[in-house]
Amino acid sequence: MNINVRILTKSVSQQYAFKRIVTFSTKPTQQAAVAAVPQQQEVTGPSVRKPIVPAHYRFVYPEFLPDPKIEWRNAIREKLERLDMLDRRRQIELPEFYVGSILAVTSSDPHAAGKTSRFVGICIHRERCGLRARFILRNVIDHQGIEVVYELYDPTIQKVEVLRLEKRLDDSLFYLRDALPEFSTFDENMEAEPLEEGAPVPINDIKVVLRPRPWLERWERQNLLGVANIEQYIKDKHRKSAEKVQKPWEKFDLMKQYRATIPEEEQKEIFAEVHTELHTLELQRKRNKRKRTFVKPKHLA
Repeated sequence: MNINVRILTKSVSQQYAFKRIVTFSTKPTQQAAVAAVPQQQEVTGPSVRKPIVPAHYRFVYPEFLPDPKIEWRNAIREKLERLDMLDRRRQIELPEFYVGSILAVTSSDPHAAGKTSRFVGICIHRERCGLRARFILRNVIDHQGIEVVYELYDPTIQKVEVLRLEKRLDDSLFYLRDALPEFSTFDENMEAEPLEEGAPVPINDIKVVLRPRPWLERWERQNLLGVANIEQYIKDKHRKSAEKVQKPWEKFDLMKQYRATIPEEEQKEIFAEVHTELHTLELQRKRNKRKRTFVKPKHLA
């Protein structure tokens, strides 16, 4: 009987073959597997570049931040309002300004001669957020103090000009109502004072002089830095009553500070949504400003 040599050799080799003993594991360890995953992601995964939001945005655009009171918050309404605010900023230039800056606001007025009115004054207060943001301008005209409240995103506003960009020592200047008139008097034909691009916003450290009592508010209880002569008109009974209502421990109350502000992480998340559009509008405003300031040279003979 003929037997195929190849079949016999194969069966004999399988019967007397030695099994290979492996003294180490061929599977990667857990640490090596974890270390290999980021390297693979770095090579294959797409790199997403997050926008770098400038730190001064929370001062320039405070109305984009929601209300710190949680009971008044609504994420959907806030997101829709931010879109409407960006649409409004595409239609009109709303420049950077602070409490203490001198502004000129031109708004439509059906009762005016030219259907528009222009008011010049110092910004004494900014409040609210979103589409409800507003500011107050004050000026003394014909020995009469006049204040106008403007909604920042009011469609009747046609133009907002910053005549003098500066800050004051206090966050609110309501005490100008009890100050001498010269501290609130500004020329209606005042020309804009240009500020160099990239220069820090100057802080005006002027201290106003108040008129004698009675005042509209008890200014001695508010720790004001921009008033010079509060001590001149208060008596011992006023000092004692002011000491009774003082709460020096509140500056150490972290929970109160947290409830009264927006966390930094949430601020970055909000401004990351609108940073691209705001940056584009800023560049467009700078281009328009250069066009307005350009003076064509005269042709020399």
